[in-house]
Amino acid sequence: MAEVQTHVELETSIGRLRVELYHNHAPRTCTNFATLASIGYYDDTIVHRIVRDFVIQAGDPTGTGRGGESIYGGKFEDELNRELKHTGAGILSMANSGPNTNGSQFFITLAPAPWLDGKHTIFGRVSHGMRVVQRLGSIPTDKDDRPVDEVKIFRARALTLDPDDPNAHVFDDGRSVTALTAAR
Repeated sequence: MAEVQTHVELETSIGRLRVELYHNHAPRTCTNFATLASIGYYDDTIVHRIVRDFVIQAGDPTGTGRGGESIYGGKFEDELNRELKHTGAGILSMANSGPNTNGSQFFITLAPAPWLDGKHTIFGRVSHGMRVVQRLGSIPTDKDDRPVDEVKIFRARALTLDPDDPNAHVFDDGRSVTALTAAR
């Protein structure tokens, strides 16, 4: 059996954040996201939409908000789960243009968004780097919710972390999440 990537780390121009993936609730969506991260699909892309007190949206290699494909070839079906809700900041969901239109785009909530429940696949949460998410959410945007100054995802990578491993919360440069948070 293949090893399951449990987290994805995003290194942005604002800082690093790490998301925990909910494989038990959305296995195809998590596999899509982790695989795209592993092959560099999200590297050097932009955060193309920030709506204050709502969402940060990324994952479109064209940067337009209209592009991106899944590893399954085009779009794939929703994995909606009644147990998972958009209850607050840090929820990781798939962006879509209607039912069963998931590709590569994703968003992270900045506040509760219950009207999205049952419409967007929730497949994870921010496990480290909520201050980065808060900073992203306060970036100035234009009338179309595009950041005035470009915000980039320099690198995305899939990780397999053992929750019992004391080094599981250390970034690849050796600094711990605690040390990074204290430095900001």
